[in-house]
Amino acid sequence: LQDEADPSLQALESRQEEILKRLYELKSAVDGLSKMIQTPDADFDVTNVIQNDECSPLTTNGADLDLMLGKDYGALKDIVINANPSQPPLSLLVLHSLLCEHYKILSAIHTHSSVKSVPENLLKCFGEQTKKKPRHEYQLGFTLIWKDVPKPQMKFSIQTMCPIEGEGNIARFLFSLFGQKYNAVTSTLIDSWVDTAIFQLKEGSSKEKGAVLRAMNAALGKTSWLVGSELTVADIVAWCALQQTGSANAAPANVQKWMKSCENLAPFSSVTKLLK
Repeated sequence: LQDEADPSLQALESRQEEILKRLYELKSAVDGLSKMIQTPDADFDVTNVIQNDECSPLTTNGADLDLMLGKDYGALKDIVINANPSQPPLSLLVLHSLLCEHYKILSAIHTHSSVKSVPENLLKCFGEQTKKKPRHEYQLGFTLIWKDVPKPQMKFSIQTMCPIEGEGNIARFLFSLFGQKYNAVTSTLIDSWVDTAIFQLKEGSSKEKGAVLRAMNAALGKTSWLVGSELTVADIVAWCALQQTGSANAAPANVQKWMKSCENLAPFSSVTKLLK
């Protein structure tokens, strides 16, 4: 019986040795990381690191859309967004205006049968549309459909693709069309502010909103914008969240100054007109 059990015991011992080896390698990796960071504080402040990140301002001509999105025999790339008129995604309206400054956009607004009525200002939230040119002369199609959906949804070009859901995720995609490049730390900070604005500032409790405003005030005491010295999608989403929650008037000094900087930029006027 002992001879029969030996192979299984040997296999168990071998497996144990492999696990111990992996644990040792993991410990070595963790020790190496701790020496790189050189701080005992888990809440390592990375806000100063972004000062070394060279990010170019948004250019007037924009990036090469064919290079970023792929060239499909010259076909127009289409962005289709479903949004609920009872909770209009304000950041997407700002981004639409910003995209119109950089590219030739074919814009359209429709109302789905699931919605009984849509306020007139939402039907005209893209402003006065210029005279239509042939479809092939545009670089990007941007269609907004007011529809009874729980959260904004976006499809891009391929009708069979799984839709991107959530205002923050869609805003990230739209802002990426400007071709901005950030290092890993800056990208993470931007993503963090976007999520904070959506889930805590816009949808959170009054206690959470107060904490976010204090954090914003501290960050804006160091830099002109939430992340670094240039406007990012974090600023757009956070500013719009403040407008929708009615927290703008109660914002501290640095946040108030930052809000005015946002409002001085033309793309934000599409939202300020809606809020009047």
